[in-house]
Amino acid sequence: MSTTTLYRWAPVALALLLLLLWQLVCAVFAIPEYLFPSPWAITQSLIEFASPIGQAAWKTFWVTMIGFGLSIVVGVMLGFLVGSSRLAYAAVFPLLVAFNAVPKAAIVPILIVWFGIGVGPGILTAFLISFFPITVNMATGLATLEPELEDVLRVLGAKRWDVLVKVGLPRSMPYFFGSLKIAITLAFVGTVLAEMTAGDSGIGYLMQSAGSSQRMPLAFAGLVVIGAMAMAMYELFSFIEKNTTAWAHRSSQGE
Repeated sequence: MSTTTLYRWAPVALALLLLLLWQLVCAVFAIPEYLFPSPWAITQSLIEFASPIGQAAWKTFWVTMIGFGLSIVVGVMLGFLVGSSRLAYAAVFPLLVAFNAVPKAAIVPILIVWFGIGVGPGILTAFLISFFPITVNMATGLATLEPELEDVLRVLGAKRWDVLVKVGLPRSMPYFFGSLKIAITLAFVGTVLAEMTAGDSGIGYLMQSAGSSQRMPLAFAGLVVIGAMAMAMYELFSFIEKNTTAWAHRSSQGE
């Protein structure tokens, strides 16, 4: 078995081992399903409630994608602004860190007052929780441009804008795609958080309803669906990253 194949199947093997151990623990200790459901009970809930779970998952997915799309637009623009100016970096970056430290769960009630129950708080929470890593990584990619390289380009006649657009932005792409993989998982967290607090549909609302009625297998099924969607988007961005920034991963090309 090649090293690449081993790395590819290692997560699957570990997941199956953990699921088997989980099932054995639930069976040996006879843990009630309303406390801690087994993987088999969760699978049965996924099959039994496939239709409502599918509808809720689709609602959560497109709400997350809207918020995530907004975070990309704002994150790239703000990151470019912050990373292209040392003054802007010094002035804005501490404020961004302070804002990111605010628990987003504390913001959701405010969003409910402003936008009411529905998709509005979900979209905005997904945006607020996911734009920070995109902004930081874009700013870092631009701000860490080597001064020596910039001096050489200036000597060759390049202007500041040319350096940022033609050298800084391409150099920031590995940072950008790395931030997307983090931000997309955070966006799903934000959407589910808002749905559990201010939603009238979606996976978060489904999980909240299932938990309040002690239908824990259904609540865990919602967790499985959220994890699967987040993992699928993570792998999508990983694939795009490997095929667009291969020059930044030269050490893995020979594997």
